Amino acid sequence: GKMIPGNDESYYVEVELPAGVKFKSTKLHKALLECDVWFNMPVLKHHGGAKMTCAMKNYLGINWDRRVLHNIDLQQCIADLNTWPKKPALHIVDAYRTLKANGPQGKGPDDVVLTKALFASQDPVAVDTASAKFFNQIRTDISLSDIRHIGNGEKLGLGTTNIDSLNVKRITMS
Repeated sequence: GKMIPGNDESYYVEVELPAGVKFKSTKLHKALLECDVWFNMPVLKHHGGAKMTCAMKNYLGINWDRRVLHNIDLQQCIADLNTWPKKPALHIVDAYRTLKANGPQGKGPDDVVLTKALFASQDPVAVDTASAKFFNQIRTDISLSDIRHIGNGEKLGLGTTNIDSLNVKRITMS
């Protein structure tokens, strides 16, 4: 992998999101347009507006102006952004330490729980669903239906919330 800057609008290129419901175009980092393959590697955490940051919400990091999405309909815009046709090879969710409150940054050590988990899938809706169910074990006041971008993504054909229908492998390490 190669670390690249993204702190200037000149690194971003306008792309169309024709399958988007409310968000039809955006500026994405040009490195993603030029690469052969990319991986989406979010950290599982609480988020005030989206309720949870995971694979689908992590797409906001490839977008130039995230503030715009918060002013339209954040939950739908997250799903719309995930309609961009160049999909990651894999979504790898880091849930080793999970920010359970005061996201996206937290206020102190009490906001973090050592959960020692990792989720991976090619399906962003499924990996977010599994992560949300896991998240709900430490944050019981947020349900899957509260994280509307997951259901919105399923409606857009981005994946499934029916993780029981998938071939899920659970690996325990000591």
